[in-house]
Amino acid sequence: MSDVNVVLAQIKPRLGCVAENLALIEAEVEQAQASGADLIVFPELALTGYLLKDLVPEVALRLDAPEIVRLQELSRRISIVVGMVEVTDGYSFFNAALYLEGGRILHLHRKVYLPTYGLFDEQRYLARGEAFRAFDTRFGRMGMLICEDMWHLSASYILAMDGAATLICLSSSPARGVEGECLGSARAWQQLAATTAMFLNCHVLYCNRVGFEDGVGFWGGSEYVGPSGVSVARGFLFEEDRVSARLEEGWLRRERIFSPMLRDENLFVTMRELRRIERERGL
Repeated sequence: MSDVNVVLAQIKPRLGCVAENLALIEAEVEQAQASGADLIVFPELALTGYLLKDLVPEVALRLDAPEIVRLQELSRRISIVVGMVEVTDGYSFFNAALYLEGGRILHLHRKVYLPTYGLFDEQRYLARGEAFRAFDTRFGRMGMLICEDMWHLSASYILAMDGAATLICLSSSPARGVEGECLGSARAWQQLAATTAMFLNCHVLYCNRVGFEDGVGFWGGSEYVGPSGVSVARGFLFEEDRVSARLEEGWLRRERIFSPMLRDENLFVTMRELRRIERERGL
C-alpha cells in the first residue's frame, strides 16, 4: 500500500434525480482533484437518493450507461467510489458500489445485507449481492461495504482475510435515537468503525450522506479511522462537507508490527469450526 490523499464527499443527493446528482458528483470530483486528492468517496446511492421504493427501475443503470461512462472518464484523473442502482440484463436491481480508476470499473460490489427492520424495506425492491471480495488498486488492496454490510462482522473479516488494508463503507444512515447530548446512530457507527479498524488493523473510510427524504434525515459524520482505531478526521453532522484525510502506509506498518492480530489469525480453525456448525445445523 502507498500513501493516499482521500476526500469523503458528504453530499446531499436529490431523490430520483440522476442527472442532477451526476452534475453534483462531477463538481465534487473537480474540487477534490484541484485540492490534490488521489481518491474521492461518495455515499451509498449517491447517484439516485436512498428512499426510492417504486422508483428503483426508473433510476437503475446498466454498467455501460452514459452516466457510468462519464464517471469512467473522470476516473482517469482521480479514483472514484460511488453508489448507484445497477440493473442487469435479466432485470435484477442491486444497491451497488463502483470503484473506478484509470478510466475503467475496477470493482463492483453489490450490497449483501438488505435491512428490513424499522424504516428499512430494501429487500422488497432490490436483489441481494452474493460476495465480499477484496481488490487491487494503485494504492494497495481494498474492500468495499455498503452500509448494513458493515454491521455483519463476517463481512469486514472476509475482506481483511482477502488482503484488504483499507475498508471503504458507503452509507445512507438516517438519524435515530438520542443518547444524552449524542446522536445514537452517530455514536453506534463511530464505535463500529473504531472497533473494525482496531481489530483488523486496517484503514476505515466511512462516507455517509446528509439531507432529508420523505421526512427522514441523514446525519453525515463521514469519518476516517486509522488502523489503531483512532478517528483522524470526521465530517459535520447534518451539513454537507468534504472530509480530507491522508492514509499513511507507515501507520499501517507500525500497527501490524505492534499488534499482529492478522498475522496470528488461524483461518484453518475458523473454516473447520464453520463447517462443523454447518453440519450440525443441517445447512
